[in-house]
Amino acid sequence: MTAVAAGVKSGKQEPQPRLRADALRNRERIIAAARETMVEFGAEVPLDEIARRAGVGNATLYRHFADRLELIHHVTLSVMSRTADRAESALGEEPDAFQALRRFVYAAVEERIGALCPLLSDGVDRDHPDLCAARDRLEAAVEAVMAAARDSGRLRTDIAVGDLMVALTQLTRPLPGSRCPDFDQFVHRHLQLFLDGLQAPARSELPGVAATLDDLRRHS
Repeated sequence: MTAVAAGVKSGKQEPQPRLRADALRNRERIIAAARETMVEFGAEVPLDEIARRAGVGNATLYRHFADRLELIHHVTLSVMSRTADRAESALGEEPDAFQALRRFVYAAVEERIGALCPLLSDGVDRDHPDLCAARDRLEAAVEAVMAAARDSGRLRTDIAVGDLMVALTQLTRPLPGSRCPDFDQFVHRHLQLFLDGLQAPARSELPGVAATLDDLRRHS
């Protein structure tokens, strides 16, 4: 087992040597290909297929990631980091707060965040410090977007981050091994319905209470 893999499994932060530019590009290609194939076929997609999609040899994949769990760990970090980046960009660049929320929602769909649930279901250490830090950053970024939209009077006041993320997860949750024709068009239609339902004034009273990410973690 490599030192990196040992760090992932033990939860300890291990220093990693700086990668050469070509090695870093290979690593990024592998993570991107893993994300793509795991969304399409599920977490058990053959690693050989991931290497093929990334345009690298099997040996290169195993030089960077000792096993499937280590690769899933880094795919999850990548998706959460990219999604947080897009929330922060939307908030910083859009003058209209609800438009920033709308932009983030569509960006999160492009990231296929629903793929995180099955990836994290088996064997991955959800309490690993890197994952906790990425989750905290994502939650803070999404809450900032929602708070701005709420303060503008455009977002209904009876929802929280957990409500938003559950809806996005369900809309983007993959069906491993299946290909739904025009899937993006299907998702975008339902996203528009969802966004209409988020706007104030609310047209109905929601049952229960607003859900936070902590609520979701306690019940997962």
